[in-house]
Amino acid sequence: MAANGKNLVAMEGGKTELDGSAKGSRARAPPGSIVNDQVIGAGEPEPLGLCGYVLVLLAYIMAIATFPISLCFCIKVVQEYERAVIFRLGQLVPGGAKGPGLIFMLPCVETHRNVDMRTVTFDVPPQEILSKDSVTVAVDAVVYYRVQNATISVTNVENAQRSTRLLAATTLRNVLGTKTLGEILTERENISHQMQTALDEATDAWGVKVERVEVKDVRLPVQLQRAMAAEAEATREARAKVIAAEGEKNASRALKEASEVISESPAALQLRYLQTLNAISAEKNSTIIFPLPVDLLRGILPFGSNGNHHMNAGQNPGSHADTPPGV
Repeated sequence: MAANGKNLVAMEGGKTELDGSAKGSRARAPPGSIVNDQVIGAGEPEPLGLCGYVLVLLAYIMAIATFPISLCFCIKVVQEYERAVIFRLGQLVPGGAKGPGLIFMLPCVETHRNVDMRTVTFDVPPQEILSKDSVTVAVDAVVYYRVQNATISVTNVENAQRSTRLLAATTLRNVLGTKTLGEILTERENISHQMQTALDEATDAWGVKVERVEVKDVRLPVQLQRAMAAEAEATREARAKVIAAEGEKNASRALKEASEVISESPAALQLRYLQTLNAISAEKNSTIIFPLPVDLLRGILPFGSNGNHHMNAGQNPGSHADTPPGV
């Protein structure tokens, strides 16, 4: 696989296709690299040698001589989601991974290894991580990956799945070690994208494609949880006090405007008294002490002073001094 990314351009059925600029690059590929599912050395693959050719010939003769019994040993079935990597006397058979369907193998000289091409999901064990601001947290994640090149996953790494899981655990520690506690709690999507990019670049040489990484849980120490809860509660109480003060301020301003309106008309205050009395009597049926304004008593009090009252009484001897006019 070249660093410029031009050699491997498409992947379908476990086989690698080369673009026009890379078809002639087999001779220039570095030793140990794989192009078109074949390991490239200094030149073409080494021949089997005389002994190898003799063994292959004997395997063909044995398969023909024991036909049809040899079909039980020579015919293998590869599932739709699998690819078979075949080795002949320890060397990779040209043509890349085989399958799905029926494949033919020579007895005794050829071996195969089936590779699962489906997406695999695994949980990264909880990792004790020291964040950038010196806070210890336990973080676990979920990784989704699949094998995109069966040949590379068999020839370039001993165990692709185990290596990917160990790399995911170390990558999780490395990425979160550069983040503060606030960033770990609020920037999970960004952290997941960074982990996916780092894992995908590292596992590309193993024929593994990391499709998705998700941070599943962040567990904080109990003491830190209590401290954060106390801080959040204090913040909410301070915000509540500010809101209550704003409400009192707005209410006092509204009461001031209402008093100015009522002062312009004394009858408005009496109407307000009656509305308050109506509201109280509708909710609670009990004895209510209602203040009676003096203005309401002017209609039943004497009109003048005491002298005028006695003069009116002298002119009308038959009238009663305490009897108000109109009675």
